[in-house]
Amino acid sequence: MSSENKPVVPQQEPPQARVAPRMPPTRLATETAWSGDAAAKQRAREERDAAVRGVTSIDAMREAIKRVARELPVIDEVPRIGVLDAAAFRARAAQGLPFLLTGVATRWPLSALTPQGLRERFCHLPVRARVGDYINTAFAPDRAMQDMTMLAYLDLVDAGTQGLPPYLGNLELRELNNMCYWPAYFSKMGPPRFWLGPAGTVTPLHCDYDDNIFAQVWGSKRIFLVPPHHDEFLYPSQANAILYGSPVDTEAPDFGKFPLARQANMIECIVNPGDMLYVPAGWYHQVRALTFSLSANRWARAMPFALNGDPSLRRTQD
Repeated sequence: MSSENKPVVPQQEPPQARVAPRMPPTRLATETAWSGDAAAKQRAREERDAAVRGVTSIDAMREAIKRVARELPVIDEVPRIGVLDAAAFRARAAQGLPFLLTGVATRWPLSALTPQGLRERFCHLPVRARVGDYINTAFAPDRAMQDMTMLAYLDLVDAGTQGLPPYLGNLELRELNNMCYWPAYFSKMGPPRFWLGPAGTVTPLHCDYDDNIFAQVWGSKRIFLVPPHHDEFLYPSQANAILYGSPVDTEAPDFGKFPLARQANMIECIVNPGDMLYVPAGWYHQVRALTFSLSANRWARAMPFALNGDPSLRRTQD
């Protein structure tokens, strides 16, 4: 589930050619080349990211997350518990470990919407589909994306494809927002993001340096989780300051190519309809749809709970 999308720079077109509806923003697309000083632009973005989260710097926050994770107990499964109120959720999240809440999304109106209802009511929505080999190019600037309507996407899924099925991942679909009842677990969080696709769609192993609540609306998904300090075993690369990707496939790790991955603690978790998974900031995760699935998530925009408001990381007001 995946760390942040950066804006896609559209190709210049004659005014008369701009007839397509405006696309919803995405989170995982990386920046195309910009004129000017790229390093300065990166520093400016990291400064903005730090200000939004109220921390001194993103680098300091990342290192603190990994440092705290080294003190965590080793787990081999994600605990499943009932619904928590906000205070209980935050107390549990402060422990720095993932957990799964059952029944949170069961009563959402979106849960009652069927795939056929999605086709009939929201056929007009503009979407951006991940197509082709979107696993091996997940964090590359040239990942293949295709703009279409929701109806065209669902028709494409029904037609079937060889290889990876097309995937709607990490999209803002504002028309669906009022069909979700998000608990007030985060005091400050980003907009809902939606994930839709058939069995076999995959988000490769990556981590986001923001706390994350992930709701499974339809279908089931398999998620592998790896603690933050095990990044040293995952051969990570930076997509941006708060998103790192890994080439390791947790479902079928190639230990010949990535021998250090043997030392990573890979924890398997199945999310079912109504479940909500808490993924602490910095935890790597890989996601596969086991059935036709609709999921939604939100990222916090604050200091991660596991850092317990560390005063040394807290940004002072200017």
